[in-house]
Amino acid sequence: MTQNSNKPTTSFWVIGVLALLWNALGVMAYLGQKLMTDEMKAMIPAEQLEIIENTPAWATAAFATAVWFGFIACIVLLMRKKLAKVLFMISLIGVLVQLVYNFFMTNAIEVYGTDSLIQALVTVSVGLFMIWHAKKYTEDGILS
Repeated sequence: MTQNSNKPTTSFWVIGVLALLWNALGVMAYLGQKLMTDEMKAMIPAEQLEIIENTPAWATAAFATAVWFGFIACIVLLMRKKLAKVLFMISLIGVLVQLVYNFFMTNAIEVYGTDSLIQALVTVSVGLFMIWHAKKYTEDGILS
């Protein structure tokens, strides 16, 4: 079966939509943290709240960069634009900066547990995969 090189495969669309949903969850986590009410803060363990409230602006900016650039990258990917790769790269840089802060400048592993390491590995893996995915489809002529 011959396939038109400019026609995306079904897997392209499935991966793109799943990545959009993944990044939408990241945006929701960011907004949930930034728009947290006093009632919501009262439900969070004190050690976790301390980490959240003492996060420096640069680490918060890295979090925002990670989720918003990732979300926009997915939209751009689904629009079949090669700019998606650059946006995914910027998002991954945001993720890595945030992780440096979380794991080397706070006691986040102690407070959140080792599950936070798994989440971090999954997030970095998804970011790397999406960069590769955008690169592959650019090389295949799907993204322009």
